[in-house]
Amino acid sequence: MAMPLAAQAQQPARMRRVGVLMTLTKNNMEGQARLNSLSQGLEVLGWIQGRNLHIDARWPGDDLDRLRAEVADFANSQPDVIVAGGSRTLLILQQQIQVIPIVFVAAAGTAEHGIVTNTARPAGNLTGFTTYDSFALVGKLLGGLKEVAPTITRACLIMFRGHPSLPGYRRELDAAAKSLGVAPITTDASSATELERIITEFAREPNGGLVMPADQFNIQHRDLIIALTARHRLPAIYAYRTHVAAGGLMSYGIDFSALYRPAAGYVDRILKGEKPADLPVQSPTKYETVINLKTAKALGLTVSPLLLARADEVIE
Repeated sequence: MAMPLAAQAQQPARMRRVGVLMTLTKNNMEGQARLNSLSQGLEVLGWIQGRNLHIDARWPGDDLDRLRAEVADFANSQPDVIVAGGSRTLLILQQQIQVIPIVFVAAAGTAEHGIVTNTARPAGNLTGFTTYDSFALVGKLLGGLKEVAPTITRACLIMFRGHPSLPGYRRELDAAAKSLGVAPITTDASSATELERIITEFAREPNGGLVMPADQFNIQHRDLIIALTARHRLPAIYAYRTHVAAGGLMSYGIDFSALYRPAAGYVDRILKGEKPADLPVQSPTKYETVINLKTAKALGLTVSPLLLARADEVIE
């Protein structure tokens, strides 16, 4: 009689599957940091890769056709939960998947895009963690750029071509630029060649600066952007601290990788039976300013003591 009970006790826990969609390439360090943050958060909660959990990560990068194919594959293979970042990805997921629970991370404009209609009780199968939901981040970025480089009279915002958040960011940039006395320019690119052409042409006129909002395209081409701003002596502000650590001038934003830790908590709760519709959409409560003094000096900028005092981190 004891043998069946012993055998039953030794049966392994049912393997659960979490699909992850990264709009970065697999060799991108930021993408790997985000995935590691998610897997570590799940491990703390008892979900061990290879024991009771399989994380199926896909890396379509900027390839929208591949992204659609990966979403279709998840629709067919039916993972228990899908974790995804970025508005482009979410809109495609929303079109193709209405039942599988989806936890989004670091998405902007979810309300404007119709992804979430009620943050307290999101309808349907999606919930997660936003950045600014009204695209107001770009106004903060332009204000920071004007503070660190007061002489700028032109500001160029660059995003991936066809990004669904581009109209919202353009609207907020135009509004902020008017109050700051800056001429706004919004443009898009889909390749490194186009990106280089846009920045080079913009730099031909004086008193310009770049605004680089949260966009996977800007992460993928981080080193090129920083090299071009150095070559053309252009002040630029970014949504990512990692850009400043790599030689960029200034950033204002959140730790995007850290958002994947609380996302692990939502995945855990869904795997244990809760519904996405009962988990409120959350927004970050802390944004950090990071300044690279070496880059400021190379650009001939003097950072005010007031701005230095407000900065959360100064890289020297």
